[in-house]
Amino acid sequence: MTEQERNTGTGFVPTEMFAGDLERGLLLLCDHARNDIPLEYDQLGLPAGQLERHIGYDIGARALTELLSRRLNAPALLTTYSRLLIDPNRGEDDPTLVMRLSDGAVVPGNAWISPEERARRIERFHRPYHSLIDETINQMLSVAAPPVIVSIHSFTPVWRGVPRPWHATVLWDADDRAVRPFLSGLAGHEALVSADNEPYDGALKNDTMYRHATRRGLANALLEVRQDEISDQAGVEKWADILQPILEDLAGRDECRRFQHHTSRSDM
Repeated sequence: MTEQERNTGTGFVPTEMFAGDLERGLLLLCDHARNDIPLEYDQLGLPAGQLERHIGYDIGARALTELLSRRLNAPALLTTYSRLLIDPNRGEDDPTLVMRLSDGAVVPGNAWISPEERARRIERFHRPYHSLIDETINQMLSVAAPPVIVSIHSFTPVWRGVPRPWHATVLWDADDRAVRPFLSGLAGHEALVSADNEPYDGALKNDTMYRHATRRGLANALLEVRQDEISDQAGVEKWADILQPILEDLAGRDECRRFQHHTSRSDM
């Protein structure tokens, strides 16, 4: 399928998978991997430059996910559409599922979205991704101990005029089994500034990690890397070098490879 065919109407494929060993003990996710929009939506009425910004996708996240998947021989699941079309990292009932305004940019194609169109986007784009995650986790559980789920994102260096000092952060909800060793691994690099639950909080009801990790009792962590750190291939390779041993360690930890249910802070 050509890129043009992939982006036209019924030919649009909403998910992407990098193959890996289902017994590896690690599943990588990338919710905001690309900024593509099917041609029928006419870029949601936005200039192309807006889709190249962070509002369109997580810059660098797909390249980092792909390289880590290949190096670790771990399966990785990704979306192929812009978060402005519909945000896969939100529950279906979340009011920010389809954004009308994003970081100062009005999204004309979302401004007057009808309930019917919202439901159509959920069915065509949102649900296939989450169904693929469920199916892959079930396959992994059928052949090995529970996997660790790691979701890869990126964040802007500056937000509303305020610089963000962290090079990478780990977001989490209530289960810290994977988080503690992850943060420890990052702290081992003296030149890096890292933190947990910055610049966002990891407890978001019905987001991807809540739905597929927290509710299932699977160890998990959401990684945020600052976008200027992974905006080119050299940066991606640098971060793959940093993250590969950390993720290998997580996949080998017995405490991370079993079910352990926690009450989400978003349910409290």
